[in-house]
Amino acid sequence: MASSLTKEPAAPAAEKTFFGHPRGLATLFMTEMWERFSFYGMKALLLVYLISGGPDAKKGSLGGGIGMDEGTAIAVFSIYVSMVYLLAMPGGWLGDRVWGPRKTVTVAAVTIMSGHVILALPGQATFYVGLALVAIGSGLLKANISTMVGQLYKDADDPRRDGGFTIFYMGINAGAFFAPLAIGTVGQKVNWHLGFAMAAVGMGIGLVVFLLGTKHLNPVSSVVPKPLSTEERASWLRKVAVSVAVVAVFYTVIGVAGMFTKAWATIPLTLIGLIVPTAVLVRIKRDKELDRGEQSKMTGYIWFFVAAAAFWMIYDQGASTVQAFGETKASGSLLGFEFPSSWYQSLNPVFIMALAPVFAWIWLWLNRKGKEPTTVGKFAAGLFFIGVSFFFFLLPVAMSSNGQLVSPMWLVGIYLIQTVGELCISPVGLSVTTKMAPRKYASQMMGVWFLAVTAGDSITSLLSDPSVFGVDLNGTGAVAIEATLATLAALAVFMYRKNVKELMGDVH
Repeated sequence: MASSLTKEPAAPAAEKTFFGHPRGLATLFMTEMWERFSFYGMKALLLVYLISGGPDAKKGSLGGGIGMDEGTAIAVFSIYVSMVYLLAMPGGWLGDRVWGPRKTVTVAAVTIMSGHVILALPGQATFYVGLALVAIGSGLLKANISTMVGQLYKDADDPRRDGGFTIFYMGINAGAFFAPLAIGTVGQKVNWHLGFAMAAVGMGIGLVVFLLGTKHLNPVSSVVPKPLSTEERASWLRKVAVSVAVVAVFYTVIGVAGMFTKAWATIPLTLIGLIVPTAVLVRIKRDKELDRGEQSKMTGYIWFFVAAAAFWMIYDQGASTVQAFGETKASGSLLGFEFPSSWYQSLNPVFIMALAPVFAWIWLWLNRKGKEPTTVGKFAAGLFFIGVSFFFFLLPVAMSSNGQLVSPMWLVGIYLIQTVGELCISPVGLSVTTKMAPRKYASQMMGVWFLAVTAGDSITSLLSDPSVFGVDLNGTGAVAIEATLATLAALAVFMYRKNVKELMGDVH
């Protein structure tokens, strides 16, 4: 009788999920969404803030900006973007060797939020300090938060894995879409610094979400995969201390001598953005530990890297050169509705969200018919479309030459064409990077891919900087040359596609 009264143990409750995925994905989704909200909101304001009050500012626009000429502003903007992607490599290294991904993301979020808070304070000195902190924090966060998404799936063959990254990247685009609409409006219509403060609040929300949700992450995200030995740590600290001391002494001497100009900051950073990617590729290519197949793949990968650098050089001008054109030479109203120029930066994420599923379906449909373009073919298509976007850009440039404000729809067309090009190159580039990476550099090659953005934006900075080439990138000649070069690059990649495929070996 007693045995009949004994209760059976309760069945364990079903594990709570986030759309069928580990709950930690919700934490990382929200963290990344708010971080991108802060990043893209500030990015949408940056160029127009730099030229506000300067010789190229639109009449009647909100004053109180830095007051730069357009060429210098584009150079500074391009350096900022290039540094964000350059710093992704040391950010990944810190996650692997010093702090672990989870702690690195926490440090990154605090750094980004601090940078936005400092940007909210008036003054040029605080502006540059804040901008540097946002760049450093974004670099620290970029690689590590993606690593933690992968760690949520303990089995590498988990069928939910690709879907999890798709949901995660939707968070990126959601944050990127809403940020210019909110932060851009407040910054351009009310007060620049209040806009930057909103970006700080966005990152603050992301940080709180992350800290509250860490219990849902894989515990391995707190582990340092390959910690530095005591000797290595001491060696790195010495190297960093010596480097900082040398730079500090050098710029102190320049400042005391009264020789310091913006060029002393912009040119070295631009050169770093070109030298580091080149040095990294050369180091990997010359590594004698790579076998013949890996050497061949690296040779083929250099083709993709150069093509990607050319693509990003033009693509990222959507937030600098094209944004400057939209601020100064395009009408600020459509069908009687007025809007700030920062809203243009919401176009790309909304086009990505609308077109990415379409492109995924097209590739599958062509694959079933045996007609899906090769990786090389998709790269050629991406370069072709980015070239077409600037040929299209020539039309409003010509129309505005007499001082007439052009329709905003011209810019909508530019961003649409560029997004089509991005969908041909960006996801394909990420995939081919992982496939062609030598075993020895498997974890580093994603950082190498990001260096293509660094190289492309560094070239833009060199071209635009008045202290170097001083090219008017909104001029008819410059736009036409860039469009032509991108199209010729697409043709070259397509013509040599068989050679590149041979170098790729067993990668398809």
